[in-house]
Amino acid sequence: MAEVSISHPLDDYLRKGVLPHIWCAGCGYGVILNCFIRALHELEFNLNDLVVVSGIGCIGRISGYINADGFHTTHGRALAFATGVKLARPHLKVAVISGDGDLFAIGGNHFIHAARRNIDVTVICANNFIYGMTGGQLGPTTPLSAYTPTTPYGSIEHPFNLVYLAAGSGAVYVARWTVFHVRELITSMKKALQRKGLSFIEVITPCPTLFGRYNRLGSAVEILDWLKVSSVTRYHSNPAEAEITLGGKIIVGEFVDTEKVTYSEFLRKMTEEVQQRLEKEERRTLASL
Repeated sequence: MAEVSISHPLDDYLRKGVLPHIWCAGCGYGVILNCFIRALHELEFNLNDLVVVSGIGCIGRISGYINADGFHTTHGRALAFATGVKLARPHLKVAVISGDGDLFAIGGNHFIHAARRNIDVTVICANNFIYGMTGGQLGPTTPLSAYTPTTPYGSIEHPFNLVYLAAGSGAVYVARWTVFHVRELITSMKKALQRKGLSFIEVITPCPTLFGRYNRLGSAVEILDWLKVSSVTRYHSNPAEAEITLGGKIIVGEFVDTEKVTYSEFLRKMTEEVQQRLEKEERRTLASL
């Protein structure tokens, strides 16, 4: 009997030895991975020039699935690692792909300051509204009234509006899509990868196993249909008006697209000026001997 060879059209971008992935059926993380490697493919991106950093959580495995250098870091510290990589190897493109809990709970302080400094990294946040890996607990993006194991009577905490937070912190490119919006997400990822400065994409993704089950959203297909029906596409709208509520509309699109000097550029200029000053002082000292 002939052996059947199963391959993926973008095999060169994947570490086949660690696949299949660990994600549950119906989880949107596979869609995010697919969109990301398709964006790389369409850009004809050299994988030797890419570093993918991820934090703790189900999505954290993604750095190991992509056939490029990567770090699967400690909880909440993905952007701290990414900052170090970018400053040590400024010619590399650094992408951070992690979850809402990792990036905006324990890692929230790192995010706002990375955006404020305009660190030249691309941040892709997979937002499933909960802590998926550790049992589905309440997270910083869990909508009001949503049920989780730690909010059995419904959440009474106001969630973060991530695109508003990113815009307010200084990100140069801010977008939000769902895993239903595949072509738009690929286009946004291509834009983000080509931006200088901190670019941010929020991807709303299903967790049928936990968030979907606790909130009776139905099957994975029904949750995807919910994302489709609930989404309203707007470009350059006010991110302050893009809050997400259960049963409400989800505003998707591009919110911010601008340019400003990056931290790396400031650092390089300062380093050159200091070096020139030291050389000038050294010549003056030698001349006085």
